[in-house]
Parts: sequence; structure tokens; C-alpha cells
Amino acid sequence: MTPGNNGASTPEDDDPFGYLYADGQANGAQPPSGGYGYPNSVNRVRPVGTRQYGAPQGQPAPQQQGVYGQAPQQQGAHGRPNAHYAAPETFPGGGAPTAPQHSGHGGGGGRRGPNTKGLLIGAVAVVAAVVIGIAVAMTSSGSEDDKGGNEAGGGGTAGPTQSESTEPSPSASEGAEEEAELPSTDAKSLRLSPGVTTASDIEGAETEGGVYVTGFNQVGAKVTWTVDGIEKAGSYRLNVRYGTPGVDADATLLVNGKAEARPLNMKNFGGTPAGDWEKGWKSTWANVNLNEGTNTIELACNADNKCEVVLDQLSITAG
Repeated sequence: MTPGNNGASTPEDDDPFGYLYADGQANGAQPPSGGYGYPNSVNRVRPVGTRQYGAPQGQPAPQQQGVYGQAPQQQGAHGRPNAHYAAPETFPGGGAPTAPQHSGHGGGGGRRGPNTKGLLIGAVAVVAAVVIGIAVAMTSSGSEDDKGGNEAGGGGTAGPTQSESTEPSPSASEGAEEEAELPSTDAKSLRLSPGVTTASDIEGAETEGGVYVTGFNQVGAKVTWTVDGIEKAGSYRLNVRYGTPGVDADATLLVNGKAEARPLNMKNFGGTPAGDWEKGWKSTWANVNLNEGTNTIELACNADNKCEVVLDQLSITAG
């Protein structure tokens, strides 16, 4: 090579397909047989599989035999392997062989796929648990609603909400205080008419010392109670505790000097045996209309009454 002469071809003219063109053929380009087709061109082709990264330069790597999926070598003339690179599309079938597909159920050391059956069973179990929990919650809620309706008197209404108070309302508290403050009396505090007295021979009286009023079984007998402290006029209940010897009795009831239309009923409730005073203690009541302030209540034995009773305690409660 002399100055001004760059040889048969220049690098920019080093066209691997130069032999296909007229000017390339004029410059001596030949079909590939170990180079790019030009004289003195650099041989950059090596047999397939002979290069190994990390191996010393100039020493071909040993050719591995039996590698699964390795491209087969093309046969050249006389049955020898072709040392030139062949494009994948030149293989039979139109492309490079694909990697083998491994089945998740086959042997031979292939990788097993994910256990989708176990995942499916777990998901179904979770869904079933959620459904059962919702059903139990709905059943419990329905039971509580039914219970609340029964407690409210069968109207189907629920019990008080969280914002509602279960404590007595002010009016109920005032009523309780009023009931607690209503007056009461016993045999020791009653005013007795002549011939009527107190005794303590019969056991069972609740007045202090077991005292009770006796001698009432005579026409004209009367006991009087002066009731103080009625804050509001209206209807109240008069409660009377009495005792009989197993017989029915009654008495005339007078409120503020006016006799009630019906006598106070003092029957032998429960059927106490005749003559048994100790087991004959009973309670009865009657509605009375009282004025505000002070009132007078009387029990009298008139000719049309049956008065074989003894008297223990009297009290006023809300009607």
C-alpha cells in the first residue's frame, strides 16, 4: 500500500452486500465465503457456539452438546456444519425454536405452578364465614327487636333509644315523691268513739307494739282520721288494713262528713277459717275525693253494716 492508495476498498465501501451491485462486482466483491465479500476484508465470522465470554482470546469454547432448545446446525456441503451465521428465519418453520413449555403437573424436575385449588378453597371458606356472620347478626338483631316489642306491650315498638333516658321522667319522680309524702296513720293515732278502744291480744298487727282497734262491732261505733298535707285536690286511694275471724264485714265510709254510696268492703278474702283471728289479717281499698289541705275520713258501723272487724292501719296513696 502506497500513499494515496488505500487498498482494494475503503472502510466506508466495506459493504457486506457489495457483491449484489454492479459497482461492487466491478471492485471484485464476491459472495460471502469467510468474509464480507471484498478482498482483504476482515473475517468477523466464527462458528456458532465457539465464543465464550471470559475464555482466553484465541481459544474457542468447547461446544456444548445436547443443550435443550439450542438451534440446530445447518449442514453445508458434504455434510459439514456451516461455519457461518444463519438468521433464525432461515430455519425450517420460519423462526428460532421456542423454549419448551413445562407443565405444572409433569415430572422430570419441571417447576410446579401455583396451587390454585388451595387458593380457591381458602377464598370460598372466607366468603362462607362472612355470610354466616351476617346471618347471625341479622338473626340476633331480629330477636332483640321482637323482644323490645313484647316489653312495650306487643305494639312492635322498639325500646328506648340511646338518646332517650330510661330513668323516670320529672313528672314520674314528682309523683313518686308525692306518693311517698302522702299521709298515713295507725290504730294509736285514730280518734275513737265511746266504747271503741285499742288492744294487742291478737298477733299480726303492723302498728307499733302490735296495737289494733277493737270494739268496733256495735252500731254507732266510729273511728276518725284527720288527714293533713293534701297538696292538690283530686281522687286518691284510701287503704285499710283490718282483721276478721273468717267472716265478711263492711263499714260506712264518710269523707268530709259525706257518706260514700258504697260501703267499705272488708270481706274474708282468701277464705280464712272461721274464728281464726291471727290468720284473718287482710287489706282493702276505696277511691276517695279529697280537698287541698285538711280532710276528715270516718269509718262508722251503722245498722246495715257487718262490723265484726279489728282495725290496724290506714294510708292515702295516689288514685
